[in-house]
Amino acid sequence: MSSLRVSAPLLDAYLSYFESKRTPFTIPGHKQRASRLDAGLGQVVDSDTPLYGGLDEIKLTHQVLRKAESLAATLWNADYARFSTGGSTHANQAIILALGKPGDKVALSRTAHRSVLSALVLAGLEPIWLSPDIDAATGVPIGISVQEFEKILHQNPIALLLTEPGYLGTLSDLSALITSAHSLSIPVIVDAAWGGHFGFSQSVPAHCLALGADALITSTHKALPGYSASAILLAQGKYLNLDRIEQSFETTHTTSPAGAPLASIDGCRALLQTRGEELIQELVTNVEKFKSDVQSNFEIPIFLNTSDFPLGRFDPTKIVLRANQLGASGVEIEKTLQLSNIRVEMADSDTVVFLATLADSTPEFDELADTLTPILKALATSPRASATSLSWSVLPQVGVSMRQAYFADTEMVVAADATGRISADLIAPYPPGVAVVAPGEVLTSTIIEGLATTKAAGIRIAYATDPTLSTYRVVKS
Repeated sequence: MSSLRVSAPLLDAYLSYFESKRTPFTIPGHKQRASRLDAGLGQVVDSDTPLYGGLDEIKLTHQVLRKAESLAATLWNADYARFSTGGSTHANQAIILALGKPGDKVALSRTAHRSVLSALVLAGLEPIWLSPDIDAATGVPIGISVQEFEKILHQNPIALLLTEPGYLGTLSDLSALITSAHSLSIPVIVDAAWGGHFGFSQSVPAHCLALGADALITSTHKALPGYSASAILLAQGKYLNLDRIEQSFETTHTTSPAGAPLASIDGCRALLQTRGEELIQELVTNVEKFKSDVQSNFEIPIFLNTSDFPLGRFDPTKIVLRANQLGASGVEIEKTLQLSNIRVEMADSDTVVFLATLADSTPEFDELADTLTPILKALATSPRASATSLSWSVLPQVGVSMRQAYFADTEMVVAADATGRISADLIAPYPPGVAVVAPGEVLTSTIIEGLATTKAAGIRIAYATDPTLSTYRVVKS
């Protein structure tokens, strides 16, 4: 810990705050004394302190946040860095609001997170959807091709927005996409929420800024051991207006940022800087051994592996079980694991995703292998072809703009009458939270039947006004 405190000004400020006696007549209202009022409440909030009047003075006299952000910019070799307590959601919204004016078009992957779509509504930008290539052997999306991007260039996008890595650990050919975009001075913004560890070990892909991208957004609470809802926004100024990004960041961020998430971002940065190579290599080794131990019980390949994809196009720390190879349901595997108090990141009919991070060690992987293997043996039948997930395969039909649909007069109609109507909702199986239909898009029979099948399989349907899918909220005719 001492090495982190030397090089992490926010983390040091957080720890120092609780080492000194204070009598605050400021917010937060709990004043680290809520345990006087209720022991349970105190257990939750008494370790909380804000940035203003906590990690720094009310007037930000010591500038510890700026110092920490400067260290992050240096580590990622960026011109600009900001720490967010609102997750990648806030960082995505901030940078998208800074891109252009209402009516401008942006090219983006259909696998974009809900926060990106919400930001387009806020900014009034219009999406030009890019569909990922689907790997024939595994049925998983393997990113946006250069050809897919270049065929929409006649629509004059002002930016290219990508989600890399995807939920299943795959990546586009980023270098080629960036080269293509930059040839027309189009900035490339990458939502790398799941790739915070990239670039800090030879065992994992490079981070997108090292490949020439203009902005990188990542969650320090996903692949890294940060506080929930902590994230970093990093940017280069050649093709982006950094002053406008700063304005958008402040406009959309809370004016009362919590200290613990900020301190954890600083701590994660210092951890990557001092021990990244060692810890990431250890994680990759543990993941490879875990997959090998489980795989040894089955003849047919049951995990996604780096060898399934071109070099540098898969995250080797990702554990993706191909349930369909066993003829089993990923949802059923998830339910059975829960009986042993093991939680997974995502499960659908074909796939189970286990999130492994730097905080996992050999005992956790051994426990998972010992629990998972007999479950898979018990549930295995005959292999079946992958039914490419609805989230990866829908080709959207735009009826009106997302912003028009968002503010339109709407009505609820029964599912049987919804085909052909324009959705007023964003609807997505969660996880992964990737839109099957977005506001302004036509509800097709494929979408309605696919959502019903997905829900029947036990997968949660998120963001719909009626999560039972008995009715749909649509734009009034």
